[in-house]
Amino acid sequence: MKSITQGLVVLILILTACNSNNTTEINTHNDSAMVSTTDTSDASGVYNSGNSKVDVPIKEMVDQYLRIKNALANDDSKGAATAGNDFIISMGKMDTTLITGVQRNAWDDISEDAKEMAAHIGANAGKMEHQREHFDMLSNDMYDMVKTFGSSQTLYKEFCPMYNEKKGASWLSESKEIKNPYMGKKMTGCGIIKEEIK
Repeated sequence: MKSITQGLVVLILILTACNSNNTTEINTHNDSAMVSTTDTSDASGVYNSGNSKVDVPIKEMVDQYLRIKNALANDDSKGAATAGNDFIISMGKMDTTLITGVQRNAWDDISEDAKEMAAHIGANAGKMEHQREHFDMLSNDMYDMVKTFGSSQTLYKEFCPMYNEKKGASWLSESKEIKNPYMGKKMTGCGIIKEEIK
């Protein structure tokens, strides 16, 4: 009985966050993006290989991903498509000969799927719901990428409990302010912050 009551309380809090357009921060912590012992990070824990052929493409992919997110939050299917195509161009700049170990394994696991999701977003201007489905999967890839390679900026993992028939979906954001890419302008403030990534 106690677990049912706790579950109802959590559900009410989530629904209240969506209906009031306020953000509720559930859990923030400063995880280090560093996972390989052979690479370096700066004092903030941000991955820094010291080689622009690795660092620049990662930063560009994060930037293009955020452009996709912001376009979908503004119901801008064409803008999301353009950013999806730019994301693929940024991926092509990665010199994989310069990454080894954990980063290389992660890149191999993530890159093909991320490229496919971005290609679907890029090829489907005017089909926003289709773009959002692929953005959901791209967001999972980008979370893994940022946790492996880091980011040049603080990011927030945010969550919409209403998307996909209330199964929910996450995304990364550059801001604590919720701008929901899955619900767009009809429920722009629906969501909660689940994690802060520095």
